[in-house]
Amino acid sequence: MIEQHPVSQKRTMTDRVISGFAVPLLLLGFSAAAFGVEIDGSIGDEEWRDARYVTDFRKVQPLNGEPASHKTEAWILATPDGLAVAFRNAQPPSVPRTKQRVQRDFDAQVDRVNVMIDFDGDHRTGYNFTLSSTGGVYDAVITNENSFNSDWDGNWRYAVSEDEEGWSAEFLIPWHIAPMRDAAGEVRTVRIYLDRVVGATGERFAWPLASHERPRFLSEFAPIEVASYSHVLLAITPYVSSLYDNVRSSGQLDGGVDLFWKPNGQMQLTATVNPDFGQVESDDLVVSFDATETFISDKRPFFTENQGLFEFTTPSDYSQLLYTRRIGGPADDGRGSGDITAALKLNGSIGATKYGVFAADEADSVGRSFAALRVVRDFATQDLGLMATYVERPFLDREASVVGVDHNWRPTSRWNIRTRVFGSDVEQAGVSVRDTGATVWADYEMDHGWRQQWIAMHFGDELEINDAGYLSRNSMNYLHWQVNRRFTDLPEDSRYASKDWRWRVSSARNDHGELLDYQFRISRESRLRNGSYEYAQINVNSAGVDDLLTRGHGVVNLPPNFNSYFEYDRPRKGNWAYHIEAEAFSGGLAGNDKVGYSFYLEPTYFVSDAFNTYVGVYMKRTPAWLVWQRENLIGSFDGKQADFNAGFNWTIGNRQELRLKLQAIAVNARLRQGYRVDPHGRTIETGQAVDDFSVRNLGFQIRYRYELAPLSYLYIVYGRGGYDQDVVSAGDSGRLLRDSFSLRDDEQLLVKVSYRFET
Repeated sequence: MIEQHPVSQKRTMTDRVISGFAVPLLLLGFSAAAFGVEIDGSIGDEEWRDARYVTDFRKVQPLNGEPASHKTEAWILATPDGLAVAFRNAQPPSVPRTKQRVQRDFDAQVDRVNVMIDFDGDHRTGYNFTLSSTGGVYDAVITNENSFNSDWDGNWRYAVSEDEEGWSAEFLIPWHIAPMRDAAGEVRTVRIYLDRVVGATGERFAWPLASHERPRFLSEFAPIEVASYSHVLLAITPYVSSLYDNVRSSGQLDGGVDLFWKPNGQMQLTATVNPDFGQVESDDLVVSFDATETFISDKRPFFTENQGLFEFTTPSDYSQLLYTRRIGGPADDGRGSGDITAALKLNGSIGATKYGVFAADEADSVGRSFAALRVVRDFATQDLGLMATYVERPFLDREASVVGVDHNWRPTSRWNIRTRVFGSDVEQAGVSVRDTGATVWADYEMDHGWRQQWIAMHFGDELEINDAGYLSRNSMNYLHWQVNRRFTDLPEDSRYASKDWRWRVSSARNDHGELLDYQFRISRESRLRNGSYEYAQINVNSAGVDDLLTRGHGVVNLPPNFNSYFEYDRPRKGNWAYHIEAEAFSGGLAGNDKVGYSFYLEPTYFVSDAFNTYVGVYMKRTPAWLVWQRENLIGSFDGKQADFNAGFNWTIGNRQELRLKLQAIAVNARLRQGYRVDPHGRTIETGQAVDDFSVRNLGFQIRYRYELAPLSYLYIVYGRGGYDQDVVSAGDSGRLLRDSFSLRDDEQLLVKVSYRFET
């Protein structure tokens, strides 16, 4: 429900007309300049008197559309400084409040509110701003209707307060936080979504009635008209860092600068010179012998700032045409990482057309040059985009170009259809190779919780986008049909609040027509009334071939197999929270004759609301593990893996945090049999030497961060790590895991200071 703020005594004719629309169209902020909003967590009647008042919050978790269980009010007001939003959340004593303090971009189940905005109202890119009841913040970019990327951090203002009846939150989101196309006159249309989550129960109440669990989310935001304000902003963030390597007894002093310039509402320029990507953020350890590359998200500020426009993805997991971890990634000579000298990104709009230009350059003779161009045009119920990337790799005498066209179509409120067509042209040592790919996926929302999905993908045998992008594999032709049913009308005495069942059948072949597998999948995603989360899945796979295992030396015939997975996440109750994962699977040449398993348990203990510590233990047994050796020689191993994760998180105050993270991995593999693969994919036992092997991996980091000012930080980071692979089996995985703590390939102390100056 949208109505005038209760303290206002008069309503204009415009107010009466607007509040009568079924889909509200709000005119906000023409008198906002006369009534400033102080972001202090206290919702004053006078400062919010001209705001629009929202009370019609509906349940979207569980997704049944019923009125909110607890009174939730919101106010929306456009001001010259930004879009201001306030929440008043009633929470009686019978509903426990979550007092847990959280770090930035938290994923804890706590009391919180969300403001999500599509500044251009074209369904392409949204921005999510989350505020917890204890003042913790989360921000993310939303693309592809319902894909969230929390690697982006914005500069926005917020405050919270609480009393006996509930708690309040205020936001001020500046107009310069995102590029916006030019308004037609004195007003612009943006789209907005507000919601509130009750930490104790997991319930979510939203206005308008939209859910990120549906295929269409951004498209369902409520359109509102606001006064057309524009901010000019220049922000310069210099940094200086000092790194001491204790293993090599050497030190390094470095410095650089980031630039953010928004000369008008329609254009933003971001640039960086000699960026420092020291290990202030540690990636999770991964030990993999697979033929496919592991995807790692990018947390580096320059590459996450307004990156949503460059999003060009396909249904294939994590695939994208511009994968920014390539820049500054492993160097082409295999010695360390690329040294980035400078990078630039320009985002803007001309009318309804958005554009983006990206460029980055690495130093030295092994350095690479990257460039990307993005253009997007909105046409009400559909939008069309073009993206092109180019990479020059002199050390490899290689140039790679990729061009793609993406089309999103929303013909009705029930349909969401996304299409991608792209091709690559790679020239290396005078030889040029070209190929194409195309994907389409369609989601159809039916009545009574039923949904359907169709996906088709084709990636050519010679398609290569991984010079600048990411694709786990080419040579793929994939089809699937999925039926979903959501249950939200469960009995009151059920421990479940909602269940979402999915049934899928799929087919995958490579580009030579060889069957990879047929698959039947059943999965269920459930949310419990105590705020917990549960997920279970089982896949039944037909016989097929593995065409990647031997790295181009022939396919391997594989028998039928299965895998099943279960996950349970219980948020904090009292002093404890738990996360559990379990898996059972078959595979390898043994098929269903040998069953493996894995189990992970991570309890978290809350010493206080500001300090928690966790210990995670992971065990895995793979009795028929196939590992490539060389050419067409493979080994079948009895593999065992043990992981140990531990750490703590201490939110010292609003500006300080201390975090410790320890990861150790031990892999132990005993040979069962070596095999040669013949031209028909059959495996033939061989007496050729294939060694047992063991792997140890260690990552340790303790990081202190102090926020000097918004997006300005002091970091003090100590890190240590190492990797060792041996050609003998250790026998005892527990001893191998303990031995990993002695690894010391790297030991570094990093001090970094960055400060953002704004005008």
